[in-house]
Amino acid sequence: MHETTEDLAALQVLLDKSMARAGAHLSSILTSERRLPAREICDRLTGMRLLALATATADGRPLVGVVDGVFYRGAFYFGSSPDAVRMHHIRRRPAVSATHAPSEALAVTVHGEAYLVDVAAPAHAGFRQALLDIYVPRYGERWEAFLDAGPVYARIAATKMFAFAGDRQP
Repeated sequence: MHETTEDLAALQVLLDKSMARAGAHLSSILTSERRLPAREICDRLTGMRLLALATATADGRPLVGVVDGVFYRGAFYFGSSPDAVRMHHIRRRPAVSATHAPSEALAVTVHGEAYLVDVAAPAHAGFRQALLDIYVPRYGERWEAFLDAGPVYARIAATKMFAFAGDRQP
């Protein structure tokens, strides 16, 4: 877990504000017993987590694709090819939604805007190291050269976030 005390506090505020604006149907599902607090979200979202990421075309149609997601400092990050359609969309229309739902036991959804992140910049050294910690054991030392040569990453600045623990009984 990479989150600071401040990251956890900000994430909890986001979760609470999101639930305060939730509709009746979502509130009936995301009961207080089934909501995850910030710390537990961070504990459950370690390593790489697949995200279903939705972007929008120029004419407003949604497109969903799966990306490698990394939850770092209270936010989802994801990578893709610089010439991927999703990155083309984000550069022009940064509004996105993403969900990590590996089973009925867990679902985390964010809505917000995606912003490109330069993993070579000193300001993002911690995130770069988190990527190396995840992928080098999986793919070997050559993955660092791949990171330097290929993918681009984006951070989702969430305006809403919902976390459901289906493994908890109401």
